[in-house]
Amino acid sequence: MSTMAALPRGYRRLFAAGATALLLTIGCAAPPASATAAELDTAITAAMQATGVPGVIVGVWSPRGDYVRAFRVADTATGAPMQTDFYSRIGSETKTFTITAVLQLADQRRIGLDDPIGRYLDGVPGGDAITVRQLAGMRSGLANYTETQGFRDAITADPHREYYPAELLGFAFAEPPVFPPGEGLQYSNTNTILLGLLVEKISGMRLGDYLRENVLAPLRLSHTSFPSGTEFPAPHAQGYTELADDGPPITATDWNTSWSWSAGAMISTLADLHTWAPAVATGALLSPEMQRQRLQTVHEDGLPPDVGYGLGIFTVGGWIGHNGSIPGYQTVVVYQPDTRTTLVILTNSDISPPGGGEASSALAEAITTVITPEHVYHLGP
Repeated sequence: MSTMAALPRGYRRLFAAGATALLLTIGCAAPPASATAAELDTAITAAMQATGVPGVIVGVWSPRGDYVRAFRVADTATGAPMQTDFYSRIGSETKTFTITAVLQLADQRRIGLDDPIGRYLDGVPGGDAITVRQLAGMRSGLANYTETQGFRDAITADPHREYYPAELLGFAFAEPPVFPPGEGLQYSNTNTILLGLLVEKISGMRLGDYLRENVLAPLRLSHTSFPSGTEFPAPHAQGYTELADDGPPITATDWNTSWSWSAGAMISTLADLHTWAPAVATGALLSPEMQRQRLQTVHEDGLPPDVGYGLGIFTVGGWIGHNGSIPGYQTVVVYQPDTRTTLVILTNSDISPPGGGEASSALAEAITTVITPEHVYHLGP
């Protein structure tokens, strides 16, 4: 399962952080046992070395204590250090917010999860057979617009241009469906673009306004935003990406993220995501029945048996949440209910490690091997 809002291939060159990179160990309140903190320091440093990510922010919160630290550099040119209060682009973690909005509308009976999307939005190929639930659960069969050649050509030619949802859908709708609705599971950003439009249609509000009023404000997520273009609050790290296999790393910090819209454009902080992870995993903004439906997961062939996708949320080794990847940045935002542990990881690179996969996933696996060895986060490769 690729959970990237970003271009899903072409980020394979190891980004080597300089040998002089600074390791910060910013102290944590109510720290876990010193041995565990030392083990985490070692595990994170080793994972960073293996993946080549320049900088990482990590937060672990559990009844055993808290671990909040920033590692290495925010800017490879200046050597400026990562800091735990930085804003970060969160990529596909955005989906958890968008689909929470959809589920709120379903809770209010303003939409039905098993209604066809064609009842609400015109022009969707097969829209009379694709349900809202299938869109939220990545089972629509619609092509992923970020994997189309037309989109790749456009974003490569000018990553600073603005996109509108209808244009993004046009890339997908020009392609045949991957499978009939409900007969497979394939991660597609197209699904969440449609759901963003659905929220706007039913609520009568711009998506960013709806999220701010109904999702962010109730949880006091005052440092989380839905940008309309290139805006990026300070302070933040430089974000590093590459446009081609084995291409040189470039900065994507000021790229226009309108191309990912409701699938991946949001910005947040470690502190806000610390609040969001357990809230979304436990259904703080939904009815118990709606949360139960959200957590009904489907397994995809080729993935570990303990990995499944629900309605804008996944389970990995007993962890509940989502990850995100957008040019320059990656996130993991998950909650483990048995141990009441929250884990948030923010990186300033989305370049794939030499063996493939995502650096954030490698970091999550290394961290959970230490803190919850009975619940290890493993997505591959």
